[in-house]
Amino acid sequence: MNTEKTLVKGSPAPEFSLPSHDGKAIHLSDLRGQFVVLYFYPKDATPGCTTEACDFRDLWPSFGNAVVLGVSPDSLSSHEKFAAKYNLPFPLLSDAEAGVAKQYGAYGEKVLYGKKTVGMIRSTFVIGPDGTLAAVFRSVKVAGHAEKVRQTLVSLGASHETTAQA
Repeated sequence: MNTEKTLVKGSPAPEFSLPSHDGKAIHLSDLRGQFVVLYFYPKDATPGCTTEACDFRDLWPSFGNAVVLGVSPDSLSSHEKFAAKYNLPFPLLSDAEAGVAKQYGAYGEKVLYGKKTVGMIRSTFVIGPDGTLAAVFRSVKVAGHAEKVRQTLVSLGASHETTAQA
């Protein structure tokens, strides 16, 4: 099944249960009633992934009641080091077999530095309190992405506008 074609705004978010770097198992069903930002990234401590995680960290206070979850195929020990080094305030989930990423269409063929490869495709899903996809971001470019997610949460009423501009 090609989930990339079927998972669109309004689709039910696929259920998952993954281990978190903080020692807890995260079940999507336990988060019903809250907005969830589920972002898939290729690898801990690489330049783009570090920038993305830090951008989410820096904007996290303005995400209102939304739960942020980072997912990669890295080990829990790698996630622990990554989260500690960059003071990440949200769980990093280990999807070692990429099963959840495949359900979300966030794993597959991609072009990296001009070369075709298979792996995690940087993608973000905003899941609404009712368990449906409220927003889908595919083939994400890191620069400005966390801000786009924040703006989406504001437009959905999950967050409040927090700008200091006059």
